[in-house]
Amino acid sequence: MIDRNGVNSRMTAQSVLTTFDDQQLDRYSRQLLLPEIGIAGQQQLAGAKVLFIGAGGLGSPASLYLAASGVGVIGLVDSDRVDRSNLHRQIVHDDASIGMPKTRSAKQRLMQMNPELQVQEHEVMLTSANAFEIMGEYDLVINGSDNFPTRYLVNDACVLLGKPLVDASILKWEGSVSVFMPGQGCYRCLYPQPPKPGTVPSCSEAGIVGAVAGIMGSYQALEAIKVLLGIDSVLSNKTIMMNLLAGSIHTIKRSKRASCPICGTEPTIHELIDYEQFCGLPKREDTELQAEDSATLQDMSHSVQVDVAQHWLDDTNTRWIDVREEEEEYARGHIPGSRHVPYSEINDYLDAWLQEGKRLVFICQIGKRSKFAVRKCLIEGYTDIYNLDDGLLAWENAGLPLSVTQQ
Repeated sequence: MIDRNGVNSRMTAQSVLTTFDDQQLDRYSRQLLLPEIGIAGQQQLAGAKVLFIGAGGLGSPASLYLAASGVGVIGLVDSDRVDRSNLHRQIVHDDASIGMPKTRSAKQRLMQMNPELQVQEHEVMLTSANAFEIMGEYDLVINGSDNFPTRYLVNDACVLLGKPLVDASILKWEGSVSVFMPGQGCYRCLYPQPPKPGTVPSCSEAGIVGAVAGIMGSYQALEAIKVLLGIDSVLSNKTIMMNLLAGSIHTIKRSKRASCPICGTEPTIHELIDYEQFCGLPKREDTELQAEDSATLQDMSHSVQVDVAQHWLDDTNTRWIDVREEEEEYARGHIPGSRHVPYSEINDYLDAWLQEGKRLVFICQIGKRSKFAVRKCLIEGYTDIYNLDDGLLAWENAGLPLSVTQQ
């Protein structure tokens, strides 16, 4: 049951029973001084259960601050493992946890931060099949996912369950944060349709400044605390957008959209759907297909390192395909002789390339999106096809030439 502030009434009832010893009073003493918190507010936090979708760039700072603030139970949903490339922004992890499941690594760090905390690990990929079961036991959800199918899945599940959602996104030097309270609009009201696949790069493709993740994740933690305390000034009808390179902050006012298919006046969505399909991505029928896709992406037989690939530059039987989305990126620097075909347009060229019968080498900035291009071609029956390991960054690091297009 959700009260007028969107907070589970069961949490409120439990929190009244919470008492604090001297060590706890000392731990939270600076927070207790605030009239908006005090003992009663600290009890509210101690009785709260907060779920994090993702233990990465946003989930790291947000979970650390909520653990430190005295939130009683934190749940972590993440199926990934810690990678060295995570560490510049995912500050809940460290070098010693590389290769460890992110949920386990984060739990260890959060328990070090506050030994009184309870942490529940959900080392799974959130899907339409398990979302209700996982999310149902929590009072509030913080979304730190980095893909659109999960964003829409989390939103729809929160709407159908009546859960407050604190959402944020980050890319390069920019970030945004929103709060969606039950009955007051949702993510679909702000973004009715997902972008075309390939048009919005991920952080692994376009980059991210670690401190940007820290700022936006901390903002999520702040809004979550306000929601849990029942403070009225949450971002329930606004979205904050920051360009931290330019030092600019914009506030967008928003409202519940009557035509919204899930929270509008005549909703058409009453259950969770296939979100991969909704976002225009390949449908995954079952876990076996997911495992097959994952194995394909990691198949080193279709990956080539720079020291080998450079010898193919003058090979007339090799076609180089740069799949970065923006023409400006390609113009600023590309491998000599490469052709710019944005990832979102690859399907238009598959038949012609197959008939041509040449070796294909796919390129992007760091070799992530080009892996998906290789997968597309493998599905279509290509065999002589490669992904340039670590992309243009590796090419530049090796001191190899780049061409520039005059604009």
